[in-house]
Amino acid sequence: MSVIQYVIGDATQPQGVGAKIIVHVTNDIGAWGKGFVVALSRRFREPEREFRRWAAGELDQPYRLGAVQLVQVQPDLWVANLVGQHDIRRKQKPEALPPVRYAAIREGLRQVAQEAEQHHASIHMPRIGAGLAGGDWNIIEQIILEELKDLSVTVYDLA
Repeated sequence: MSVIQYVIGDATQPQGVGAKIIVHVTNDIGAWGKGFVVALSRRFREPEREFRRWAAGELDQPYRLGAVQLVQVQPDLWVANLVGQHDIRRKQKPEALPPVRYAAIREGLRQVAQEAEQHHASIHMPRIGAGLAGGDWNIIEQIILEELKDLSVTVYDLA
């Protein structure tokens, strides 16, 4: 089983040598503009541009929960736009489900694992699905450990 390395730092500037994939969670309604994507867009233009094209149906790849779009931003760096959130906020009632969809994150991380193996890449991410998506990090951490086993995974917390 994989071991997650936790570091203080910026997930848009992954640490270490070799190929890397930055993973983050997006939603299934095509919204981009809050949370980690703000920092991501400041650093790289391509992930947002390609996400918007994907969500608008301009690409052949289906845009749905559990899908992953891999966007190359440097010769040895990719961003994985993982659709792991339904809508962008809880519905009116506080007891309503948060937008996070654990099964979609699991499915997407399986695809990320395949891409990481193909590119011989390490995985880097903020605490995906646990911010605006409203997920429980303990559940997400377990999914990461199960789906990204045998891969190098670093999770970044801002100082």
